[in-house]
Amino acid sequence: MPELTRRRALGAVGALAAAAGAQALTTSSASAAPNGPARASHSMDGHHHGGPESFDEVFKGRHIEGRPVTGGGHHHMGGYAVFVDGVELHVMSNADGSWISVVSHYAPVPAPRDAARAAVVELQGAPLVPFAAN
Repeated sequence: MPELTRRRALGAVGALAAAAGAQALTTSSASAAPNGPARASHSMDGHHHGGPESFDEVFKGRHIEGRPVTGGGHHHMGGYAVFVDGVELHVMSNADGSWISVVSHYAPVPAPRDAARAAVVELQGAPLVPFAAN
């Protein structure tokens, strides 16, 4: 069995805290849906053919914005871009219609707005560092 070091202990604590935060965020997002948790999980069942709607708001003191894009950027090809304080947050739509971001990669959410909010929570006030596409 590997020796327990301070680095491993801190890594384990950080992973547990991130998992607990993601679970709390997912639970609160689902219960905040218009028709409760059943409606939130249903929204991830199919693709939104018109694409997600644009948003522009302040969440926990951070400016988050999302909008459709045409060409350019990493994986865009007519996709969707999300920004936190003007810095692009790399997001991706999954086959089941859920969304993930480079910040909360293992916690799929129903919409890009939720991915931006999850990133703000996960960043805990830290600045978002631009994602190097290539």
